[in-house]
Amino acid sequence: MLDKTPNRSKLGPIELEVIHGTIRAAELEIEAAVERTARSPMIRDQHDYRVALFDAKGRKLTGRSYSAIVEPVFQYFGDSIRPGDVFFWNDPYNSCGGIGHVPDLCTTVPIFHGERLIGFSQVFGHHDDVGGSVPGSLPVHATDSWMEGLLVPPIKLYEAGKLNEAAFRIITRNSRLSEHLAGDMDAEIGAARLGSRRIVALADRYGVDALEAAFDQILHNTAEIFRREILPKIKDGTYHYEDYIEADGVDAPKLHALRLTMTKTPDKIILDFNGTDPEAKGPINWSLDEVEGRYFRKWLAPTLRSLAASPERAAEIDSNEGVLDVIDVVFPDKGTLITPTFGKPTGMRFFLMLRSLGVFAACLSKATGGRMPADHETIRIWGLTGGRTSTDFYLFREVLGGGSPGRPWADGSDVVHVVPNSKNLPAEFSETRYPIMIEQLGLKEDSGGAGFRRGGLGYDKKIRALGPCRLISNADRSLLACYGVNGGKAGLPYAVSVIDAEGTETAYPGMSDTVMVEAGSVVRIVTTGGGGWGDPLARELDRVVYDVECGLVSEASARDNHGVVLVRKGRKWAADLPATEALRAEMMARRAPLPMFDRGPYFAKLKAEGAVTRPDGWEDPDAGWLATG
Repeated sequence: MLDKTPNRSKLGPIELEVIHGTIRAAELEIEAAVERTARSPMIRDQHDYRVALFDAKGRKLTGRSYSAIVEPVFQYFGDSIRPGDVFFWNDPYNSCGGIGHVPDLCTTVPIFHGERLIGFSQVFGHHDDVGGSVPGSLPVHATDSWMEGLLVPPIKLYEAGKLNEAAFRIITRNSRLSEHLAGDMDAEIGAARLGSRRIVALADRYGVDALEAAFDQILHNTAEIFRREILPKIKDGTYHYEDYIEADGVDAPKLHALRLTMTKTPDKIILDFNGTDPEAKGPINWSLDEVEGRYFRKWLAPTLRSLAASPERAAEIDSNEGVLDVIDVVFPDKGTLITPTFGKPTGMRFFLMLRSLGVFAACLSKATGGRMPADHETIRIWGLTGGRTSTDFYLFREVLGGGSPGRPWADGSDVVHVVPNSKNLPAEFSETRYPIMIEQLGLKEDSGGAGFRRGGLGYDKKIRALGPCRLISNADRSLLACYGVNGGKAGLPYAVSVIDAEGTETAYPGMSDTVMVEAGSVVRIVTTGGGGWGDPLARELDRVVYDVECGLVSEASARDNHGVVLVRKGRKWAADLPATEALRAEMMARRAPLPMFDRGPYFAKLKAEGAVTRPDGWEDPDAGWLATG
């Protein structure tokens, strides 16, 4: 909870904005420093890392990037925080919710002005390999955390400027790619120290007392913006939703539900996750239930910006620590997917990260008459690994995005990643460094859910293995689809397959890490499309024609989903207006009222078979909710 009467400085609004802008610019500079100096493709090239600047109380000062949190430093080191220290950890159960799985390594540098602690600079990223039972440290079949790699509780990697060489050697020795890991760690430490220098320069310019007062005011302003501009658009009341992970990698595929009850009051949103399914044997758990869920609340808060007055205004609204004043979270008792007991594997916790955004957005859709975006699944990791010795071992791995959701104001974007500023690996880089050939990289036609505003498209990528190797696929939503909202349709699920030398294509589960790929075989990856928003029959004809012209939507989908009859006019497509009007009228006349949510055909099949069960007292969260037009 923020102070209701923050320590206000004599700084005016212009100076306050200069300070705020300087902090944001410093974060960009930290990111650039990591990118320039890191070694691994995951960090340097794909940008799978986050940075943040905090005040001395551990409060996050911007919402640019979803970093970890500082509370582990306070818990483990209290008053023994000194200039020159560098704190390091990756243990998901000793991170206060900020580190979700073992390959995420967190580096935190305290910021001192003289002898006075004024803040923290932090970098954490997803690293190529930190040990464990499979290359990449994300074993699909893990049944405990120790199968996922080396666990490091919060330690001082540097104490008063002196490196703990033994700890550094132990950490890097446990990686199959130790040189990459050592280089990445050095890059992250150096970048965090750069951030420290930038905040010290601000303190030199304005004075420590004025700077700390500015921190207070920045966070206070954020809370007021959310309270004034966002909360009034959400109808007071209680709303329920649930969504699912389709398999845990260990047990037979079944639905693992994340359940949310959202209560909206005039000045607060309370998110209660009681009813969530028990912890899983496999690596789909996410440990969050510490320090009042501070990390979790900050992860969820940017979803609210979709209710801003315009997309431009949404981009202006920061989601720093100030958002904690308007969002509370209630956790279930120990032993659920988001409150797992120590040692339960967490490698695929990003499945729950996206499910949590989805259930929150769905509750907000109910409370706003469908004015929220649809669902998306914009994280999955896949790769190929081969070689038998330290000299020929390789790990080619990508974090591939998918289609973002259709929104009331726009179509979804194609092949985006939820991590800010993330990138794909250029084909030239991949082919030069690894024994593979990229044979196709394009958009998957019809993968976005149909709607007045369609979902974004996923990738359709083909990679030929030039030598024998093993396939790694860490993905959810290979059966269940990203839901559509307010009459929009679900997107296309993820798919991974191998095409052998004879042309036979074999599909595999989204969670796979034991599939052997022969030399010359082709791996095909199709990533998820975002859900659609709004009535597909209301989509403007020129948009449908354009989508077909560009190969984004097929002629059949234009007809079957949008009711648009197309004809060829030379090289171009055009809508047959009389036939389209007649078809749309016929489709509208025979269809049932559009639902608020469409989860796709696989979920409908499970529901019809009675395979969707709920705890006592829980009703179908989709029942009775219709599109609002």
